Amino acid sequence: MLVQPYLMFEGRCDEALKFYQTAVGAELLMLMRYKEAPDPSMVTPETAEKVMHASFRIGDSVLMASDGHCTGQPGFSGISLTISAPDDTEAERIFTALADGGQVTMPLAKTFFASKFGMTADRFGVRWMVLAGQQA
Repeated sequence: MLVQPYLMFEGRCDEALKFYQTAVGAELLMLMRYKEAPDPSMVTPETAEKVMHASFRIGDSVLMASDGHCTGQPGFSGISLTISAPDDTEAERIFTALADGGQVTMPLAKTFFASKFGMTADRFGVRWMVLAGQQA
């Protein structure tokens, strides 16, 4: 069984995908716009160019994303995505990139369970935990 996050960016999906490509090296695997939907009743002039479905890879993980209902108000409360970096230097790079334009909720620092751990919400409100050197 596989569980994959599906992120609804409510109109900012293209921007988010470009951000993750730069910030964490995301690789776009698939993208379908609303105008490509088999049911034309799903499409309005405002949503035609918006992302109906996308999938992208970060490291070994595949995430999915959409513009959802295009309300302009994405909400990601109650969940965080975690990235396990291979070392402290990469953890610092990833954390800094994700935090750019967002809000750091816990600065990256040494903890009792990892050589580096920090939490941030990116510019879209997606919450991230970045860690390296976690203790077994």
